[in-house]
Amino acid sequence: MALPPALTAALDRLAHGRPRNIIAARAGAISSAYRSGGSSALIRDTDDALAYAFARMPATYAAVAACLQQAAARDSGRRPVRLLDVGAGPGTATFAAVDTFPSLTDFTLIDANPSLRSLALALARDIPALSGLHYQAGDAAKTLADAPEADLVVASYVIGELPDRDHAGFADALWSRTRDLLVVVEPGTPAGHARIVALRQRLVAAGGHVVAPCPHDAPCPLTPPDWCHFVQRLARTRGHMQVKGVELPFEDEKFSYVALARTAASRPAARVLAQPLVGKVDVTAKLCQADGLATTVRIARRDKPAYAAAKRWRWGDALDNET
Repeated sequence: MALPPALTAALDRLAHGRPRNIIAARAGAISSAYRSGGSSALIRDTDDALAYAFARMPATYAAVAACLQQAAARDSGRRPVRLLDVGAGPGTATFAAVDTFPSLTDFTLIDANPSLRSLALALARDIPALSGLHYQAGDAAKTLADAPEADLVVASYVIGELPDRDHAGFADALWSRTRDLLVVVEPGTPAGHARIVALRQRLVAAGGHVVAPCPHDAPCPLTPPDWCHFVQRLARTRGHMQVKGVELPFEDEKFSYVALARTAASRPAARVLAQPLVGKVDVTAKLCQADGLATTVRIARRDKPAYAAAKRWRWGDALDNET
């Protein structure tokens, strides 16, 4: 789930001549502002955009790529041609989408931030597959109705930046632009999960079918303080570590998401909702199941084939066999 080499090289090229300590300082200020409830409006110039990309692009790419790959796994015949990336920022979701779906040839991105738009266009010049990219300036919620329809629509880390009163209308607008598949990603927090659940419920009622992560279209079985989220571990490059001012060579990005399609896709029997606990006597795992229920299962060691299989389960895995 690492950034593609061409994208990493493009970032390095754009950052050439800019001291990493300056980029790190900008990244720290932006991160602090985001944690205090800020938005991408905090990014005001090229240096801010680069700092944001170095600090956040690797983790965002890893999360979105994981979501897209889970959706793609449920229908190997899906061949989207047109992509609409809503609230695209530096184009992270677009880069992840073209790596997941090589069939994509037509790309429309929407974002109101001119610095992030300029960065996305500069990065895309180094990616031959994105020669057909069109970046539309404008607020995602206000201009979405005029955007073209697309086979694949992605909205990553966007809803949380909108006022609560706009969430329902934004969900409807996303669905109206979706010809086949919609993927929405939010931070893996209780609030991010709540936004995903609300959109999921609304669009299932409008005729959508859940592709991932849920193995059903029923209401989410989890109740607060529990919430559904997943984690993607990614290695940090030396430059990434310098910008973030950390020594740990990896980070874990937690995210909540839903993929919805116009037509039903194959579904797993269950989804692993947390890292299983492997003991000498059994494996204990929390699963969301096709019957719409979340339950904890224990696979006893005496059932050797099932126990051996359960030991290999990982958080977020789709289980295609009944447990």
